[in-house]
Amino acid sequence: MQKTINGAMLKSMVLTAAKLLEVNRANIDALNVFPVPDGDTGTNMSLTIQSAVKELVNCRSNKITDVAEAVSKGALKGARGNSGVILSQVLRGFCSVLKKEEEIDVKLFAQALKSGAEIAYGAVSKPKEGTMLTVARMVAEHAQSVRGKHKDFESFLPEIIAEGNRAVELTPTLLPVLKKAGVVDAGGKGLMLLYEGMYKAVMGESVSEEAVAPEVDSADSLMDHADIMSLGDIEFAYCTEFFIINLKKKTTIADIERLREKLMSIGDSVIVIGDLEFVKVHVHTNKPGKALTEALELGELDRLKIENMLEQNRALMKKYEEEKKEMGMMAVSAGDGISGIFKDLMIDAVIEGGQSMNPSANDIANAVRRINADNVFVFPNNKNIILAAEQAKSLVENKKIHVIPTKNIPQGFAAALAFNPELPVEENKANMVHAIDTVVVGQVTYAVRETRLNGFDLKVGDVMGLDNKKILAKGKDVGQVTIDLIEKMRSGEEIITLYYGQDVKEEEAVQLQEILSEKYPDCDVELHYGGQPIYYYYIALE
Repeated sequence: MQKTINGAMLKSMVLTAAKLLEVNRANIDALNVFPVPDGDTGTNMSLTIQSAVKELVNCRSNKITDVAEAVSKGALKGARGNSGVILSQVLRGFCSVLKKEEEIDVKLFAQALKSGAEIAYGAVSKPKEGTMLTVARMVAEHAQSVRGKHKDFESFLPEIIAEGNRAVELTPTLLPVLKKAGVVDAGGKGLMLLYEGMYKAVMGESVSEEAVAPEVDSADSLMDHADIMSLGDIEFAYCTEFFIINLKKKTTIADIERLREKLMSIGDSVIVIGDLEFVKVHVHTNKPGKALTEALELGELDRLKIENMLEQNRALMKKYEEEKKEMGMMAVSAGDGISGIFKDLMIDAVIEGGQSMNPSANDIANAVRRINADNVFVFPNNKNIILAAEQAKSLVENKKIHVIPTKNIPQGFAAALAFNPELPVEENKANMVHAIDTVVVGQVTYAVRETRLNGFDLKVGDVMGLDNKKILAKGKDVGQVTIDLIEKMRSGEEIITLYYGQDVKEEEAVQLQEILSEKYPDCDVELHYGGQPIYYYYIALE
């Protein structure tokens, strides 16, 4: 049981954390959503902590003081982009607490997390919630609240990591641009990978050398997941970064603070961090020359980088226009397996929804906006969502929405399969509407109250088999009700497809598939994991 951490373990935690971030770097890069990414978040964070690793490797001591000093100094030296600079400040605050001690317990670790969050907030001129700052703060606050009940790191770290991952999932609700783009904050995700890497080191686990592939089709293409046309104009054109080194003897900490204030008056995204040894500066401005002149009053400039974000934006918009297609598809889904099938069917955007969570017209409109096509076919896949999909038409400009009135998931699959990019829009629409009438659909779920319906006396928890109109089967056993439902629905169809939900074990689903194959030897019985809530099975007969 790891009750305390020494310098050697701290070194191992940082090294493992850096490695985990590096192998996931492409995934973090793929979460960038802005018209011009200010560098790639995953790359910037990884390079920042790799600089800390370099200092750490050169550190021959295993004393906590020396290890913490190396991490702090290395991260600051290698800080790149907003995310890297903020990470360096999280590490700076974290290490400032640890380096005063000879060993680290849970309470001290919690205090270090708090210091890291506070220093990071202080380094940003206008902190925004919904970023990695929020994640760092929520982790620190939770660590403070639970540190008293944990005596060892094996139980403490998983709890704060769970809270951090929850914070990451909350970021789209706090920062509109993330919600619009349908992603979580990349910096927050990267920060949690570092904390998870630290936990792996404590547990004696290693990180695979193999890099993790991005979860989107292209890590450098925003078109796959962002509403690029509505993320706003660039007010300040030049991303300017540099170090101030060999500071003049007359330079004071107050001078560094005044530099920050001057930069804030000519731009935004201002970060000025460091001390009288060297200072790291980042600013978006239309007057990079003025920024450099002001900085020269404090010392010499080093590692100067000025990027024209307007030109980058023009290139991005040009690529967006070149890749625009005539037709795209959007589907409402329930369950990770169902969503995966839709993506395999070349659906451009999938949003979560269903019986217990109907998406709004605005949710649907936002998903449509992210599709780089002039015409978008929308599959509501639930009768209660069709009206919202129709309303979304009035919320979207420069695109035409075509609502295909799918009332369930199998109808959505049938409509998607009917799509032919070589045919005109209206012919595709007609084919999709026709396709949803060719599939016989059943659903197996459970009763939530006592009632009498369609000739069945139902009690809470009874398993029900339904077609599109009424209850056809009832019982206590999911498999048997599914068999009964198919028997009553089937009228010569040659294909039976089962999509099993999150409450059905795979071995149970496979067993049911085998029973149906024996019962209907002339049919092909297909089985797919759907992962949908509420419904044990979706059934399609064709």
